[in-house]
Order: sequence, then C-alpha cells, then structure tokens
Amino acid sequence: MGTFTVPLQVGGLLGRRFIDVEALVDTGASDTVLPANTLTGLGIEPVAWRTFRLADERTVDCQVGQARIRLEGEDCIALVVFAPEGTMPLLGATTLETFSLGVD
Repeated sequence: MGTFTVPLQVGGLLGRRFIDVEALVDTGASDTVLPANTLTGLGIEPVAWRTFRLADERTVDCQVGQARIRLEGEDCIALVVFAPEGTMPLLGATTLETFSLGVD
C-alpha cells in the first residue's frame, strides 16, 4: 500500500482549542507523530519516553503524550509522539483503529 494525507484536528485533552493539520497516513506506522512545538503550543505535555525503530532500521528515543484528535467529526484521545520541528504530521495505525477506521 502507498501513503496519502487526511485533514484532522489536534487539541489538548480538554478540547478547548484545536488546530488543523494535514497528516500523512502511512500503513506501516503504528503511532501518531506531530512536531513537538505543535504539541507544546497546544499545552500538551510529554508524559514518558519511548524507543522507536524507524523504517531505515535506526532507533530513536522520543517523548510521548496524549492529545485529542478530531477526524471526520469524531474525537478520541490518542498517544502522540513528540517529533523534531519540521517533521510531517503522521496519523498512525493505532489512532486509526481507535476511530474504528482502516485503510482500504
């Protein structure tokens, strides 16, 4: 399968403020990834560190937290990865599954 983008909104856990994001959907990715400055700008705080293996086999340690994701009129709370500034937003499989969605 290939990749494509979808519009979504990201906000803090209380859902008071959201921003629009165009996120890449990659069928090989598990977690939702957003630039750290986007997340901290929404008041989302990291709660832990996790180690991730990238597609090129490198491993990286990133902070993770929780955000409210709004997709197609529905909201859910999802784990988000704090990525370096300039990283393209990525909608991961676990968030899609939380919405009871899949890639066709």
